[in-house]
Amino acid sequence: MTLRVAVQMDPVHGINIDTDTTFLMMENAQARCHKLWVYTPDKLSLEEGKVIARAIPVTIRREKGDHVTAGEPVLIDLGADIDVVLMRQDPPFDMAYITATHFLDAVHPKTLVVNNPTEVRNAPEKLYVTTFPGVQPPTLITSDVDAIHDFQDRHGDIVLKPLYGGGGSGVVRLKKGDPNLDALLELHALIGREQVIAQAFIPAVSKGDKRILLVDGEPVGAINRVPADGQVRSNLARGGRAEAVELTPRDHELCAIIGPDLKKRGLLFVGIDVIGDYLTEINVTSPTGAQQLKRFGGPDVTEAMWDRIEAIRG
Repeated sequence: MTLRVAVQMDPVHGINIDTDTTFLMMENAQARCHKLWVYTPDKLSLEEGKVIARAIPVTIRREKGDHVTAGEPVLIDLGADIDVVLMRQDPPFDMAYITATHFLDAVHPKTLVVNNPTEVRNAPEKLYVTTFPGVQPPTLITSDVDAIHDFQDRHGDIVLKPLYGGGGSGVVRLKKGDPNLDALLELHALIGREQVIAQAFIPAVSKGDKRILLVDGEPVGAINRVPADGQVRSNLARGGRAEAVELTPRDHELCAIIGPDLKKRGLLFVGIDVIGDYLTEINVTSPTGAQQLKRFGGPDVTEAMWDRIEAIRG
């Protein structure tokens, strides 16, 4: 089977081939003889019901500084010329991102979009997790300053983060009575009108924030991301250190709780974040960690993804 694959992503020339999950997805697609095109979200158009991308045919290789050969841009009809679209651009989950999901709705499922654009739009990562009772630490989502103060009075040590941020951006820990809370809330209000998340601090984060990767609702493997000394953010982009880790019985329990809903929604490639016994986020936009998992001797989760895509396109 040869599939025509378009990857909606950040600029391909700027990716880190040692860590980027999208690169591994493309590498394995190419090894299976699938044809690849890439385009950035700003090159996506909707005209007369057709979704058109100004895309670049590419060949990739694992050579630093020379990892891509790109052809001339061409106009492709995603509904007629393409079998699979990988929606892999990084957040922020802003109106441009949401508009792109509406465009891709027009071609899915005739052209398989991974992940289902309707459900990506309907499952913002920090909101979606709240639909599963009992899996989160105490959590408040609001713009109400008084409500946040009340939450901190009740829970003491808290973490504050933007609702639609990504990669650990804007995440801060505030101990009870911290005088910076109001100033931070003012900064959030200056940036935008979105609500913020206040969450009870989980001391187990010092031992790591586990990223579990799931394909079609089933866990494939995990890595542990350990924050740098004195830091609360364990994201690899923020100085966290990746290490090998096994899934615990609680991890399997959490995956069993959410897995059927992921499958039903068509959220085929998902990364969840687990700290201690708590699920903190369900990442459905562009989950990462596949290269680190493979490097530590774990399974290649992107191979499992392509096995499933090929079965669907069968």
